[in-house]
Amino acid sequence: MGYAGYAPGNRIADKLTPMQQALRSLPLEKAQESLDLIEKLTRNVVRNPGEDKFRRINLSNPKISAAITDVHFAVDALKEMGWVQDDDALLLPPSVHLAHEREVVGIIDAKDYYKKEVDNERRRQMAARKAVSEEKEALLQQMEADRKEKVADGPVVHSSVAKQFGNGPNIVKASDLGIGNSSGG
Repeated sequence: MGYAGYAPGNRIADKLTPMQQALRSLPLEKAQESLDLIEKLTRNVVRNPGEDKFRRINLSNPKISAAITDVHFAVDALKEMGWVQDDDALLLPPSVHLAHEREVVGIIDAKDYYKKEVDNERRRQMAARKAVSEEKEALLQQMEADRKEKVADGPVVHSSVAKQFGNGPNIVKASDLGIGNSSGG
């Protein structure tokens, strides 16, 4: 038995760091695209910490603008990681060192969080579609009323009686038409 009665390996949820809170505050419909780009930018800095071209993000670039500038809280998430606003760009000061274990793993955790949120949203929408409409509810109530009426009539105690219509059925057999009466040949 582990500490405080918890089995080994079970973790108690820690409070979210400010960076994790910022990454999880992105709008659901744009989160995956934004996180993919933020992860790519962060991985570039982690792999090449000394290269200045990776330490500058041009916010006027159309692809970056669509995934970061135009998405609420995306720039705030980058600022939380240490990026600093400079006119139409974000710069990562030389004193800031991004670590794979902290920033990249945090971004991957945020991506997992959003995958679960997308699944939950899909389930909520399916449940809303399955919700009983007023028309369906009225039909179900009518069916229940019919069942109760049938039960109130009691069980059927008489048997059905066959009725003869006309001279009986006009059944034509294959042999009446000469089918199957081959005489050989």
